[in-house]
Amino acid sequence: MRVAGIEAMNVFAGTTFLDVEKLAEHRNLDTSRFKNLLMKEKTVALPYEDPVTYGVNAAKPLIDALSPEEKDRIELVISCTESSFDFGKSMSTYFHEILGLNRNCRLFELKNACYSGVAGFQMAVNFILSQTSPGAKALVIATDVSRFMIEEGGDALTMEWSFAEPSGGAGAVAMIVSETPYVFQVDIGANGYYGYQVMDTCRPTTDGEAGDSDLSLLSYLDCCENAFYEYQKRVPEADYAKTFSYLAFHTPFGGMVKGAHRNLMRKTVKAKTQDIEADFETRVVPGLVYCQRIGNIMGATAMMSLASTIENGNFTAAQRVGCFSYGSGCCSEFFSGVVSEESQQSLKKFKIKEQFDKRYELTMDEYENLLVGSNAVKFGTRNVTLDTSFIPQSRKAMGRETLFLKEIKEFKREYEWVS
Repeated sequence: MRVAGIEAMNVFAGTTFLDVEKLAEHRNLDTSRFKNLLMKEKTVALPYEDPVTYGVNAAKPLIDALSPEEKDRIELVISCTESSFDFGKSMSTYFHEILGLNRNCRLFELKNACYSGVAGFQMAVNFILSQTSPGAKALVIATDVSRFMIEEGGDALTMEWSFAEPSGGAGAVAMIVSETPYVFQVDIGANGYYGYQVMDTCRPTTDGEAGDSDLSLLSYLDCCENAFYEYQKRVPEADYAKTFSYLAFHTPFGGMVKGAHRNLMRKTVKAKTQDIEADFETRVVPGLVYCQRIGNIMGATAMMSLASTIENGNFTAAQRVGCFSYGSGCCSEFFSGVVSEESQQSLKKFKIKEQFDKRYELTMDEYENLLVGSNAVKFGTRNVTLDTSFIPQSRKAMGRETLFLKEIKEFKREYEWVS
């Protein structure tokens, strides 16, 4: 029987973060409503951090752990993002060069809002299952950055802020996909996908988003329910309440996940409120732990939730995990796979929680200065040298070699490793 899935997995949560409850108070948002959103922290992208630095910093430990022979079997690199800085050139070429991969390699990029990471993962799984190149591996990097900017001459005090600001994060998840799925063995053929045209959120300009938050919530709920029903058509015996020991969701914010889970528990098994609450704590909360500390990282969020589930769940015996991915616009998918104690130990080698804990906490003044400073690298920047003295603590925060953007020369991005 052919198998495929995640051989190795790592995340990168950036170098700085903001306490979003402090941010909500600073912006005079409704803090009573804010508590229901289940958000804690958000990673903040600095001017010298971009989707490439996040992706490489997530992937490099995976590549370093491979033998030269194993590294040369990576024959597919997919970048999954809605934060690309070029309309034609794929960021996967930067990943490929910086990580020193074999040139016998397909390089391309996927864009489909927050669904892109799972789309890339599924494409890689099918490449492995096709056996067109037996023993080959794929590197899938889902990486996204949200930046909040104040236009030149603007004033933070007079702007209209919303809950989008505290929920928008930055980060990356890197996965090696192969026929030795030590971390996550995908259930082959157990997929339910559901999509249609809807203008819930979009990026009409390269540096800004627009949309209808209420419509986005309704679309998410609709897709979560119907993607699961499509999954049941492939797996008729699937029971939402019993088949999956854990559930990993795309997490724009925890409150949306809680609503989607409640909706499915009510409709599929007629569960009562107190039972739904207990089930949420047991099966869903492990997948929220890291999402609550990084914010919504769009295409990488569903796989971030899976990583959080694997690290924070109980896998003394092999368990099945159900996964839901949603991307605005929209496309969604419900799929599943098996996680074991070996999976958890493999992921723990990369000390993900320590990465989160090492980040530098920005003060509100530093963050406000950053909102103007981010303009240095907005879309289409042709030439710039980044100010390395800006938030200097961040460049040493990880305590290990970390990649940062150094400068842009005639649109080409140059990077540097900082120890």
